[in-house]
Amino acid sequence: MDAAAQRDFFAFWREEAVCQREDPELFFPIGDTGPMLLQIDEAKAVCGRCPVRASCLAWAMRVQVGGIWGGTTEAERRLMRRPAVRLRHGEEPGAEAA
Repeated sequence: MDAAAQRDFFAFWREEAVCQREDPELFFPIGDTGPMLLQIDEAKAVCGRCPVRASCLAWAMRVQVGGIWGGTTEAERRLMRRPAVRLRHGEEPGAEAA
């Protein structure tokens, strides 16, 4: 997907996102320990009521952006990508990395 198509797709589902009514800083915690865990949980709760959560997550997986998107943290999305990377390299699902 080229940059223009990504912007159009982002604009389409973003209009319906519940997070539009929230403070944007909620979705960009500085760290993932201590008080930031409460912020992450609060952001994920907003995502949990969002009708476009799946589209948001798909966009974040494709663009690899930081912050809370589609109810996931950047670290969680990174873990979600790992099986796909292994499959592209011809490894069996569940195989141990060498």
